[in-house]
Amino acid sequence: MAKSRNAKKGRRGVSAKTRSAQRAKSAKGRSSRRARNGAARDDAITLLKADHREVERMFGDFEKARSDDRKRELSEQICLALRTHTTIEEEIFYPAFLEATEETDIHHEAEVEHAGAKHLIDEIESAGSEDDHFEARVSVLQEMIKHHVKEEEQRGGMFSKAQSSEMDLRALGQRLKERKLELMGEADDGGGRRQPPPESRSRFGSREMRMRSS
Repeated sequence: MAKSRNAKKGRRGVSAKTRSAQRAKSAKGRSSRRARNGAARDDAITLLKADHREVERMFGDFEKARSDDRKRELSEQICLALRTHTTIEEEIFYPAFLEATEETDIHHEAEVEHAGAKHLIDEIESAGSEDDHFEARVSVLQEMIKHHVKEEEQRGGMFSKAQSSEMDLRALGQRLKERKLELMGEADDGGGRRQPPPESRSRFGSREMRMRSS
């Protein structure tokens, strides 16, 4: 009987050590993931959310604006900010997210939403503020972006899944920051006036050539 009790105590001791080791390993994994994905000023999620807040502020200013010149100025800022944001997401963040999580539905839906927003941005920029549908287009764009942001930031959305994955969000944040600065620099024509990023400029150029040839 004594041997049986001692054997049970031994098994319980080994089991306790095993559980302790497993907890330590799990904690180490969480700590390692937090080191890569923890909130920081240059963390990818923090940077992308900051872009969201900035565009929301611009839309709010547009709603409060009274003069046509101010509305035109704000619409140009909104379109540039969104073009830059969608470009860095599509070039850097979305591919990394898909590779790390294999969440194809979330990834594909985000890309489709981007395509719809960029189409509307094309219309706003090409028609200009003199167009009768100018304010309506900006208002619809605001609703599209509000929905897209909610999808990305909600629990179970792209950002939360990215944070619980093995993505190195700090390294991605640095890449996003560098690419954004590059795009903003290219968008400045040197005269203080902002131009669309290179991708959109090439499309506008093609459109102008087609219009001239027709």
